[in-house]
Amino acid sequence: MSSATPPTGTGALAKREARLAWTLLAPTIISVSLVVILPLLAIIWISFKPFTLSDLRPPAPIVRESLRGSGDDLRIEYRLRNSSQEFAIDGVTLSDVLPDGVIAGEVAAPCILDGQDLFCDFGALEGGQRERIRIPVEFDGDPDAFEELAEASEPRLTGSGPSVLTNFEFSLENFARVFDGDEFWGVLGVTLFYTVFGTIGALVMGLFAALLLNKSFKGQGFIRGLYLFPYVAPVIAVAFTWVTLFDPFSGSANALLVQMGLSSEPINFFGERPLALIMVTVFEIWRYFPLSFLFILARMQSIDSSMYEAADMDGASPFQKFWLLSIPQLLGILSVLFLLRFIWTFNKFDDIFLLTGGNAGTRTLTVNVYEQAFAVSNIGAGAAVAVVILMCLIAFSFVFFRFISREEGL
Repeated sequence: MSSATPPTGTGALAKREARLAWTLLAPTIISVSLVVILPLLAIIWISFKPFTLSDLRPPAPIVRESLRGSGDDLRIEYRLRNSSQEFAIDGVTLSDVLPDGVIAGEVAAPCILDGQDLFCDFGALEGGQRERIRIPVEFDGDPDAFEELAEASEPRLTGSGPSVLTNFEFSLENFARVFDGDEFWGVLGVTLFYTVFGTIGALVMGLFAALLLNKSFKGQGFIRGLYLFPYVAPVIAVAFTWVTLFDPFSGSANALLVQMGLSSEPINFFGERPLALIMVTVFEIWRYFPLSFLFILARMQSIDSSMYEAADMDGASPFQKFWLLSIPQLLGILSVLFLLRFIWTFNKFDDIFLLTGGNAGTRTLTVNVYEQAFAVSNIGAGAAVAVVILMCLIAFSFVFFRFISREEGL
């Protein structure tokens, strides 16, 4: 007897279910593509182009019309120029209609005048090239209204040039500029210091805050709300408060240190190396430990209390209960928080920019993106730094999931 063979392939019902699933997922996939994937691809595209703020608009001809001279030397001038200093514009033409009552004299090449219709064919304009067209004119009418009448019609221009953003010419110039010299590695070191110590510090501080508030006592709700203040307060407000508090001339912290004899002179907390980097890291810890505190406290309150009761009966010390019972139960949430906080801190820009502006040894990669793209107006170099940040975070995520995280499902 032959054994029964199970059916192979996909049945009609399974295909229908697959189509339904993709239909339901389509809005989410499209939204993610528009919000995340397309901007990411655009940044990667720009990073391989020598792209500056001046290249946001493609090269185009620009003209200015004006009435010059007086009496017998009266003339209409058209000043034409290429908006780009590097790229040529092809097919440049200018056309305009002279107002009624204007009698034009001889027009030089490359322009022709047909009645009141002016047409000029310049062909190609090289980068930075300028042209000037002078048309001697006479006016049969009120001289005071002549200037306004002569400039009433807008000249029409044609011409197109290559766009650095959309062409298919790529270069590693931006990345060579990013990795040139020791500056990049110094910035990377500052970023890693700020990220690692800021992340670990926020986790440790959140862990101890959760331990303190894991017990019921009078005023517990108020204290919990107070702990959340650094996280929910506007960043610009708390950053300005810290800068004012630690100001070397009028700050309360310096006044207290000097009066107590702990310092002989005011300390510039946000203006000296390496103190400024330590201060912005402390600010990072203080501002974001409430997030870790909330997650850790929620996980602590879900742990079965019978384990601690059994440990008490066995004579375990508080440290032993914390290390042998609490920590193993918290490893999952701690690993997730470490991953999220590392990524968020690595990408942090506003805190450092508000506190120091990236000065005094606090320049991180995200501040470098801003300086390259907007302070130096080199968007391509800024995009290249952003791609470097992306590569660093991808490498960290790979190492995290491959070697660090042991939680099932991560």
